[in-house]
Amino acid sequence: MKFGPVPVSEAENGILAHSVRLGDGVLRKGTVLSIGDISRLTEAGIDKVTVARLEAGDVAEDRAAERLASTLAGDGLGHANPFTGRSNIHAEAAGLLIIDGAAINICNRIDPAITVATVPAFSVVAPGQMAATVKVIPFSVAETELHAAIEAGQGALQVAPFRPFKVGLVATVLPTLKSSVMDKTRRLLAERLSRAGARILTEKRVTHQAGAVATGIRSTIDAGADLVVVFGASATSDLLDVVPAGLVDAGGKIIRFGMPVDPGNLLVFGSLGEIPVVGAPGCARSPKENGFDWILNRLLAGVEVTPDDITGLGVGGLLTEIVSRPQPRAARDARATTVRTPRVGAIVLAAGQARRMGGPNKLTATVDGSPLVRIATQAAIGSVAKSVVVVTGHRADETVRAVDDLDVRFAHNPDYANGLSSSLKCGIAALPPGLDAAVVLLADMPRIDAATIDRLIKSFDPAGGGLIVVPTCQGKRGNPVLWSRRLFPELLAVEGDVGGRHLIGLHADAVVEVEIGPAASIDVDTPADLAAAGGRAI
Repeated sequence: MKFGPVPVSEAENGILAHSVRLGDGVLRKGTVLSIGDISRLTEAGIDKVTVARLEAGDVAEDRAAERLASTLAGDGLGHANPFTGRSNIHAEAAGLLIIDGAAINICNRIDPAITVATVPAFSVVAPGQMAATVKVIPFSVAETELHAAIEAGQGALQVAPFRPFKVGLVATVLPTLKSSVMDKTRRLLAERLSRAGARILTEKRVTHQAGAVATGIRSTIDAGADLVVVFGASATSDLLDVVPAGLVDAGGKIIRFGMPVDPGNLLVFGSLGEIPVVGAPGCARSPKENGFDWILNRLLAGVEVTPDDITGLGVGGLLTEIVSRPQPRAARDARATTVRTPRVGAIVLAAGQARRMGGPNKLTATVDGSPLVRIATQAAIGSVAKSVVVVTGHRADETVRAVDDLDVRFAHNPDYANGLSSSLKCGIAALPPGLDAAVVLLADMPRIDAATIDRLIKSFDPAGGGLIVVPTCQGKRGNPVLWSRRLFPELLAVEGDVGGRHLIGLHADAVVEVEIGPAASIDVDTPADLAAAGGRAI
């Protein structure tokens, strides 16, 4: 190809290299200049233009791009008509994009004129979605170079179509795992499968024991499952743990435990006969992308998964900064022997309208002679919490008077009618800087004392990933709840008359439970509750 400036009078049939603005419009880059174009340029007083001229053995950009794109596009892919040296490759079926990376690299190294760009290997693609693009940078490429790229790139891209798998779900049960969390887990798995046209065939909820897991795996396969997913009620920490041991007890084998993808480290992958079995990591209870999705999508597309495939996922395997990932240990002074004690604050939520009380201000009702809001606030002050914020809203003046002599910060929530989440946001915003966490107390729980709050704070383990501390009564979760600062952004995103309860399920691996007895569940919502607590309305 010849390229360079020429007199306008000699530019006929040349390919215009740069757009030229004229009084009556624009001659765009790539225009093959005609006699009429030459006249317009001359009339505009332009005497030179830069043009390209193809020579023998050159292939024009559009034709070259289309030829290479049609060669690269294998099963499940098509290509669009070329324009300005570009031809896009798109999916024609739903599935997983399989890429011969070595072949693409060869294409890109043959000549700077030839470029091929793709979405990441093993991306999920839908019909019509762009998977790759071929761009010929100059106005032509030598036939010899194009031929070399075509030879190297034959079928380098293809879509492995999803298959309508029937999936067996086995989930183990412990008293600490709420049925609502298990229901959500099933729903999220069903959603993941539906994208691939797959479905849950059957679900078996079994005790958290290897033998029960083995029975569950075998029964789902006997029912016709093409794939089995096992959710353990607690995280798998060893090859001898319940989920992998259950697979072995069932007669299966472990192909790989652990993967270099985060979130998703604790995945178990194996098989029973020809049926793949996946022990899902805890992060798979979340809708966010994690390592489980990467393995599940390959299996649903019928792509073999080997130990080398899994261990090769580390580059690019850090998907997101997850809150439950342990942080670097606090720096130790050369002469010190202990790690810095986390600084924890307290938020007392006292803004609600208490409609079920039928009129009286619930928070100024007394138990043992003290207003409810004062009981909660004094418990927070008496604990090791470094700062206490009281959030007011409905009948704020009365609430303030009940605790005005105490060493607290007040945060008024003018939007208290919008629900609990608005008060939570006010409380977080009012916390002093430098805190590592906050205990969120409900002002209507008269049996929560300073010692209880201290137990929650003592159980906070940011270095080890214990970022949410939840009190329980005989395994049932209650309040107050301690939240790491690392969860504050998600708490601030909550809307409506709810707190952060759904985040506890979302970050199950970050939860620490502390059994405190009935105090975790005794609150005052109605006159009957108040009477049962030995209190009276004012």
